[in-house]
Amino acid sequence: MPSALLHKFLTTPASKTPKSIKIFWFSLSMTFAALYSLLALRQALSSEYVVQDDARQHVFWMQRFLEPDLFPNDLIADYFESVAPAGYVAVYALMATVGITPLLLSKLLPLVLDLVATVYCFGVSMQLFPVPFAGFLATLLLNQSLWMQDGLISATPKAFVYPLFMAFLYYFLKRALLAVGICILLLGLFYPQCVLIAAALTILQLVEWKKWHFRLSQNRHDYLLCAASLCVTFFILLPYALSTSEFEPTITVAEAKTMPEFLPGGRSSFFVKDPWQFWLHGRSGIGLSSSLTPAFMAAGFLLPVLLRYPSRFPLSNVISERIAILPQLLIASLAMFFAAHALLFKLHLPSRYTQHSFRIVIALSAALALTLILEALLSLFSGKEKTWFGLFLLFPCSFILITYPNFTMKKFPWTYYVSGEEPALYKFFKAQPKDIIIASLTEEANNLPTFAHRSILVGREYAVPYHMGYYKKFRERVFELLLAQYSTNISDVQKFAQKYGVDFWLLEKGAFTPDYIAKNRWLSQYQPAAASAIANLYRGILPALADVSQKCSVFETGNFFVLTTDCILKNNR
Repeated sequence: MPSALLHKFLTTPASKTPKSIKIFWFSLSMTFAALYSLLALRQALSSEYVVQDDARQHVFWMQRFLEPDLFPNDLIADYFESVAPAGYVAVYALMATVGITPLLLSKLLPLVLDLVATVYCFGVSMQLFPVPFAGFLATLLLNQSLWMQDGLISATPKAFVYPLFMAFLYYFLKRALLAVGICILLLGLFYPQCVLIAAALTILQLVEWKKWHFRLSQNRHDYLLCAASLCVTFFILLPYALSTSEFEPTITVAEAKTMPEFLPGGRSSFFVKDPWQFWLHGRSGIGLSSSLTPAFMAAGFLLPVLLRYPSRFPLSNVISERIAILPQLLIASLAMFFAAHALLFKLHLPSRYTQHSFRIVIALSAALALTLILEALLSLFSGKEKTWFGLFLLFPCSFILITYPNFTMKKFPWTYYVSGEEPALYKFFKAQPKDIIIASLTEEANNLPTFAHRSILVGREYAVPYHMGYYKKFRERVFELLLAQYSTNISDVQKFAQKYGVDFWLLEKGAFTPDYIAKNRWLSQYQPAAASAIANLYRGILPALADVSQKCSVFETGNFFVLTTDCILKNNR
């Protein structure tokens, strides 16, 4: 391919190239998005008993849309229903009316959401830098980033951030007043934290950087857009501010610092001692590592440097002044990030205000930077004798860019799907009455609400400690369950079962060994119950429940056996 033709195909602005080239790069963007999504969907549909890890929390209770009598008086189901955003609930409820189960929908949604996000990402890139190849790079990097992590695939509220926020940026750049308002409204219905970022971004639009000093915008439309956006923001967030819940109050910083759940190694680790880890990673940080996945995203840091040398990177002259939205989005996100730290837990987790927006900004910046570098290299190798050398460099680099995730991950896309390994157990519980309660400390208990559609008393997956009205009761249940399961007195087991209305007890083989608790980081948080149980087991003192396990077992499969409470209550040791 001659050098001039290669230049035209890769780096010429859309205004100077045939429409077919733009269509080609857009179609290729959609192709990769569809390919990644279908690879994930193949994993999702590989078995009846497959669910995404986070979806176990947010989707199971929605089976109530199809069977209203499920999970009656269920603390866990009621809590996760109460914290679900209205728009998110509406989508699942609407699909349930046409017979699509929540579990199936959670597997199909990522495909739709990814395609929508890709469309708007390409559109945003073209508004900032009207080079179709750069639009393709932006969508490719964003898609690789999304499919190397478990946000989009979860089909939980955070999965809706990317299509909705990319749409907001697209219409915001176009100054489409009505469309911007609709996007903010939808963000509020699906992921309210992003509404605050959008509001901060509209305010920043009123400030311009001209001739080395700040000044207020001279564009009347900027003020109109800001006013309209803030009004929508106010009305969409007002219900959240005024609403009350039986699961309040939100945990305070003082309370959190005393709980092992928030300390290093805890279920919701937050207060880590390493400043680098605290501010840049995890729930407390900006999400730097996730923003730089894949590694090519790091090219985004080069963009400010490249723009300082327009003579060496002449394609930078094509970049729109609207590129200022990228640093403004970073500033808006950081402002909300620090506000969340200042009002810790009242605005939920600080990372929610940066991890998504940073990923979007860096993907767009990296695509622009790589395109500028490519154009400069093509110019460098523009002579007839150098063209083949340029091609020799271009094609291997392209191959590495496209296949990078496959070489750096054992399984790509990374879906974090959980496969249920005990179908007979799920079928057994599903055959029981819908109002049963299952007590268990096993990891398998986390799968029962999703695959068996039956209530569990506790489960590690549902140990979310941000609202004390919920978690205080939940923690008490775990603590008392530990005491009862490892008590040497059968009356303690009976009293516990009667107090919580337990119908079945799911035990794992090996549950009555000290390592079963000692090596379980989640159970080890509940002291002194865990320590007491470990001490007794090390001394060879078996719990009362172990004595009745054979007599009261009604079902056994693999590593698990199920005891019936009716039998336990009749035992008088």
